[in-house]
Amino acid sequence: MVTPKSHAGTTRSPVQKAALLVGVAFLIVGLLGFVPGVTTNYDTMQFAGHHSDARLLGLFQVSVLHNIVHLLFGVAGLLMARTAAAAKAFLIGGGVIYLLLWVYGLLVDKESAANFVPLNTADDWLHFVLGVGMIVIGGLLGRRTLGTRHR
Repeated sequence: MVTPKSHAGTTRSPVQKAALLVGVAFLIVGLLGFVPGVTTNYDTMQFAGHHSDARLLGLFQVSVLHNIVHLLFGVAGLLMARTAAAAKAFLIGGGVIYLLLWVYGLLVDKESAANFVPLNTADDWLHFVLGVGMIVIGGLLGRRTLGTRHR
C-alpha cells in the first residue's frame, strides 16, 4: 500500500492565507473594473485622469490605470503569500501604500491633472479602511506566525 506524502510543509500560516485572500480580492476588483454594468458609465472610462467618470459599483471612480493597479496588487498578494515573511510584508507594506494614497486623495484637487489615478471621496475612505485593515491584519497575524516559529 502506498501512503501519500505529508503535505504539512505546504500548510499556509494565517498571515499567508490573509495575504492570499487580499490578493484575490484585489484581482476580483481589478477585473470587475473592466466589466460594463458592474462599472457604471463604462463608456467614459479613460486610461488615467480625473475625466474618467466610470464608477465601480456606481461609487468608486476608476480608470484603466486604477484597475491595473488593483490587478498588480492582486498579483503581488498571490506571489507574496508564498512565505509568511513576504505575506506580512505585503499586508503591512500595502497598507502603508494605501494610507499614503488616502492622504494624497485628501490633499489633491479632484479636478486637477494631479488626480491622475483618479480618486474620489469614496475611493479616499476605502483606501483608509484598506490601509488600516491590511496593517492590522499583517501585524496581528504576522506576529502569531513569527511567535509560533521561534518556540
